[in-house]
Amino acid sequence: MTDEQSRGLGADGYRTRPGRPPAATTEARAGAPRRGLRATTPDETFAATAVRWDITRVPLDRIESSSIERARHRFRASLPDLVWNAAALEGNTFTLPEVRTLLDGVTVGGRPLDDEKQVLALVDGYTHLDELVASGSFSLSKSVSDDLHRRVAIHEAIESGGFRGEGDVGGGGTVRLASGGLVVGVPQSELAGRFAASADFLEALDDPRERALGYFVSATRSQFYFDGNKRTARLMMTGLLMSEGYEAVSLPVARKFEFNKALDILFTDDDATPLMAFIASCASRA
Repeated sequence: MTDEQSRGLGADGYRTRPGRPPAATTEARAGAPRRGLRATTPDETFAATAVRWDITRVPLDRIESSSIERARHRFRASLPDLVWNAAALEGNTFTLPEVRTLLDGVTVGGRPLDDEKQVLALVDGYTHLDELVASGSFSLSKSVSDDLHRRVAIHEAIESGGFRGEGDVGGGGTVRLASGGLVVGVPQSELAGRFAASADFLEALDDPRERALGYFVSATRSQFYFDGNKRTARLMMTGLLMSEGYEAVSLPVARKFEFNKALDILFTDDDATPLMAFIASCASRA
C-alpha cells in the first residue's frame, strides 16, 4: 500500500511499543548473543523495507548495552567527534578542533560559511535528539524524522522538514554512486508507504540493534528527502539505540572508502548486509 492512512496508524503513528521493558531491565537481553531471538531472513526484510539483509552476518554484539543515562552521557561527551565525522563524510572542511571551537560558541575564521552552517545545523540536530531521548519523546515516527531533517538540512535541502513531494518541489531521489553512475530514486508516491511498512516491520523486531541499523539502511535507500538523508537516518538510528540503552555509533571519516563501497552495494543491489556490518564494526568498545 502506498497510502499511509490505509495502514491504520499511519506513518506518524508508530511509537515505542507498549510493554517494552525499560532500559534498566533490557541490559542482560541487549548484551547477550541472539540465541533465543528469531532471526529475520533477507526475504522478510526485502518484503517490508525494500532492502534485504542477513542479520547473522552483522556483528551486533559490538554495539554494547548500557543504560539510557550512560548512553546519553557518552553521547554528549563524544558530540564533537560525532558532529565532525558526520560533517566530514559530507565533504565539510572543518577540522575536529574547529568543530570543538564552534561548540564553544567561537566563530572559526577562514572556513566557508556554508560549512559553518552545516556544522551548526548538525549540532542543533544532535542536541535536540539528546533532549528527545532524555524526555522519552523520541519515537520511530515521521514527525520526529521530519523535525530532525529540518534541523540538519535547513541550509542545504531544496525543502526541509518533509518528504520529497510534500511541498512545492517535485522530483529528486536520484543518487550518484561513489564508483560512478546514477541510481534512479524511489517515486515520491511510494515514500509514505515505504516509511509506514518499514516502521511497522522494524518495531516488531526483537533486537533494538537490528531495528536501528535496519532503519538506517532502509531510510538511506529510500531517500525520503531531497538532501541530508544519511545525516537524518543516522540521527534516527542513534535515537533508536540510545532510547533502548545502547551506545551511539560514530561512523569515522577515516573509513569513508568502506562506507562508500557499502553504500554503492546498497543502492545497486538493494543489499544492506555490508553496510549494516560496517556500521556495527564502527562501534567502540569500552
